[in-house]
Amino acid sequence: MIDLLEDAVLLQSFCEAQAWSYCFIGGIAVQRWSEPRITRDLDLSLFVGFGNEEHFIDSLLQSFAPRRPDAKAFALRHRVLLLESSQKNGIDISMSALPFEQSAISRSTWFEFAPNVTLRTCSAEDLMIMKLFASRPLDIRDAEGIAIRHGHILDWAYIETNLAPLAEAKEAPEIMSLFATLRSGQHPKH
Repeated sequence: MIDLLEDAVLLQSFCEAQAWSYCFIGGIAVQRWSEPRITRDLDLSLFVGFGNEEHFIDSLLQSFAPRRPDAKAFALRHRVLLLESSQKNGIDISMSALPFEQSAISRSTWFEFAPNVTLRTCSAEDLMIMKLFASRPLDIRDAEGIAIRHGHILDWAYIETNLAPLAEAKEAPEIMSLFATLRSGQHPKH
């Protein structure tokens, strides 16, 4: 985990030097808000908007190795740039553009993971939204961990307001059922 945190600091320093809007999501944010678990990659939400993607992709590819030969084309098609750190840790850069993504980045805060390792991560509420939207078994466990650790202080109305249109767009009403279960304090069945 130490080498992953070192890589996170390097990635964050790169984004700060560019004056980019970003925050860590995924496994690093889970370490802060849910039940800590092993993670071997970095997930970063980088606000690029629509139409500026190539500028960001090219800048990142000048400083970080691609994980696949068609990394730029893949990123332009799927809005995720797959990179690798010098320590061989995976780096997934989500090319954010939606209002929810912009809001999640603006709501992000600093957290000290270790001495001299302070990273900007998304809020617990925004991580919950992302995890419920993805709804893979690991994501559901992460969302459950957030609810168990922070349910008493979560802004459940914010989560519902932002999750509902995403669930509707995905045509997945079961996401809102899972949300209701977590909000009620019950544990979903895996």
